[in-house]
Amino acid sequence: MADDKVESNGSGKDGVSDIVSAAKVAAVAHPLAEKAEEIASNISYHAQFSPHFSPLKFELEQAYYATAESVRDRLIRQWNETYLHFHKVDPKQTYYLSMEFLQGRALTNAIGNLNVQDAYADALRKFGLKLEEITEQEKDAALGNGGLGRLASCFLDSMATLNLPSWGYGLRYRYGLFKQRITREGQEEVAEDWLEKFSPWEVVRHDILYPIRFFGHVEVNPNGSRKWVGGEVVQALAYDVPIPGYQTKNTISLRLWEAKACAEDFNLFLFNDGQHESASMLHSRAQQICAVLYPGDATEDGKLLRLKQQFFLCSASLQDIIARFKERRQGKGPWNWAEFPTKVAVQLNDTHPTLAIPELMRLLVDDEGLGWDEAWDVTSKTIAYTNHTVLPEALEKWSQPVMWKLLPRHMEIITEIDKRFTAMITSTRFDLESELSNMRILDNNPQKPVVRMANLCVVSSHAVNGVAQLHSDILKAELFANYVSIWPTKFQNKTNGITPRRWLRFCSPELSSIITKWLKTDEWVTNLDLLTGLRQFADNEDLQAEWLSAKRANKLRLAQYILQVTGESIDPDTLFDIQVKRIHEYKRQLLNILGVIYRYKKLKEMSPEERKKTTPRTVMIGGKAFATYTNAKRIVKLVNDVGSVVNTDPEVNSYLKVVFVPNYNVSVAEMLIPGSELSQHISTAGMEASGTSNMKFALNGCLIIGTLDGANVEIREEIGEENFFLFGATAEEVPQLRKDRENGLFKPDPRFEEAKKFIRSGVFGRYDYNPLLESLEGNTGYGRGDYFLVGHDFPSYMDAQEKVDKAYCDRKRWLKMSILSTAGSGKFSSDRTIAQYAKEIWNIEECRVP
Repeated sequence: MADDKVESNGSGKDGVSDIVSAAKVAAVAHPLAEKAEEIASNISYHAQFSPHFSPLKFELEQAYYATAESVRDRLIRQWNETYLHFHKVDPKQTYYLSMEFLQGRALTNAIGNLNVQDAYADALRKFGLKLEEITEQEKDAALGNGGLGRLASCFLDSMATLNLPSWGYGLRYRYGLFKQRITREGQEEVAEDWLEKFSPWEVVRHDILYPIRFFGHVEVNPNGSRKWVGGEVVQALAYDVPIPGYQTKNTISLRLWEAKACAEDFNLFLFNDGQHESASMLHSRAQQICAVLYPGDATEDGKLLRLKQQFFLCSASLQDIIARFKERRQGKGPWNWAEFPTKVAVQLNDTHPTLAIPELMRLLVDDEGLGWDEAWDVTSKTIAYTNHTVLPEALEKWSQPVMWKLLPRHMEIITEIDKRFTAMITSTRFDLESELSNMRILDNNPQKPVVRMANLCVVSSHAVNGVAQLHSDILKAELFANYVSIWPTKFQNKTNGITPRRWLRFCSPELSSIITKWLKTDEWVTNLDLLTGLRQFADNEDLQAEWLSAKRANKLRLAQYILQVTGESIDPDTLFDIQVKRIHEYKRQLLNILGVIYRYKKLKEMSPEERKKTTPRTVMIGGKAFATYTNAKRIVKLVNDVGSVVNTDPEVNSYLKVVFVPNYNVSVAEMLIPGSELSQHISTAGMEASGTSNMKFALNGCLIIGTLDGANVEIREEIGEENFFLFGATAEEVPQLRKDRENGLFKPDPRFEEAKKFIRSGVFGRYDYNPLLESLEGNTGYGRGDYFLVGHDFPSYMDAQEKVDKAYCDRKRWLKMSILSTAGSGKFSSDRTIAQYAKEIWNIEECRVP
């Protein structure tokens, strides 16, 4: 691959031969070009007349930007038509608020959805370039971290493809979460550089600017009305990113907010007096707001910054939604605010945008002059909430003193909501009075008074949903059980889904072509249920041979990528076993690596003849550990230390390799998932709300080893339990197992003890892994007692892995299971999920651009 790049780059040091090759193609603007010749001319036009680099340069990077701008021309036309059509028809619209959108590369997705891949590939050949080389130049937009952000992006793709009137709202993080580097010390975090130059996909809207206030105080007017004044005010500036639907004209917007201060906020007097930092204090504070995703919140300043981010997103988005609602009412005669919920649906993706509730109340009561009851009716009919976790530490609780300091008016409103909710319970539900202290929004514990954001969402929203059947059942039976008794119809399930465009059609073209050939249609790309048609061919030898060939092509591509980024050579004839997700103790990467360590120890003990009878494996683990999450970072270090030993052991490295894949993101996933044969989704049952990477792997014909957690339950139902490698405790058993552990009733499996002892022997280096291993030991105490049941599930995990080894040896059986995995994945399309949201929560309908 590297050789190809050098060849096609064709440039000397000065890049003159590149610009000469570009000059051979006439530079003529063809913004709506569909033929290769016209597209090439449009690319050449952008290279010359939309310059971002020195004129004598047309290397891969310059070619990428010119190509992206050529694609953007076509998108802008569709985008404008969509905006005008929505304005004219005035349908009810959904606004999806999320702190994260993990978009991935836009170029492959855009040309795929526009159905112009071949034309762009032909056009780039006229410059001596390959489309694959150009797409590789794009950096992933660093706007998210894990499943939450990727789900939001899959949802946007489905909203556009289903022609639904909808928008996404997020923040434009300059440095993202972090870029992960792996050193001898383990994980190192450095700032993302996706905006170091610029993003060709975003359009800044200089006319869309809203004031956002922080701190200050509340003034009470003589008539009793209240006004939030003083403090500091920054501006929210809109950057729009086009989201094209698949083979439809509809192109919707992801609107990202950037924080800035005005020229008048720059104190020229102080600057000229030599007080340079003080002069631009507000500019500096504004820049901090959108600098980093999830800034550290161990200090009060860190907490204030996180809260600022959340409020900034909510306030800017709601001001924008209200402005557009009013704009569409102009010239249409009298209207009232009761119409607002018939035109606007706001979805809160997790608790991060909870402040949308008191902010909408503030805008309606203080700015628009509505009474409390009318404003509450509008707010509760407009807002719906998606819960993504049952982990107590992930259910946000904000310090009341911090909230009063930053958002005094909102705390007044939250206090009033809490007061009215409390009064309603005490007057109508005497049976719940003993539970009231846990149900209230305000926890007034004098030691640590907090605002419970999830409770505020549940009390204020008209719909609350979980994201997999098991998760929603746990919410209704446990976490929100008391609320269910008050509002039984408020709670729903919306099992997550993934877009089949990015996660199969574009990332695995060989497999996609085979599916289309055997189904005799490509309509499965927008109707994923059609994949069930593959079931009748699962035993067909011709299909199995083609399937094997496509999977091998993906494995070869992945092996080349692993060599490029890690320097490790892996054998495509081994079983590719992959676990990629955020590093977290509940996701149990530790269980995986302990299993690998035990496997390594057993291989070392075997004779050469015995080793030849084993199933060779390449284990790949990837994901980011949060910068301050010590145990997660220890797990990353352990995986790398194990790899360093195993991969250089000549006795074993033909039968086992361990690779940590650095800087996991969407583009890396698009390489890993199609090349995977076994994928590990092994969280402690009841702790993963849904998971969506499990769906991506299953869709690509990868078999799953997993627990009955999250969407694993439904995946297993759909693909057939005989095609799923199941192990571990169930969600119902977990609480009792924890109690048994506390009471000293746990007896560890000898294999588990052997693996831990092997680490402690120092075979993987001198790093002190005792603090990590001690989290699996003892019966009680902070950071002890194996809360995530790694020890309990270890024996059944190892037994399941033996079944994997055996099944992989029977190639025909494995291929049949792989085909049935894809065939059973139709339910997990985000098109299905979004159609359910649209009908059952948002009450919006298709609004197709003619």
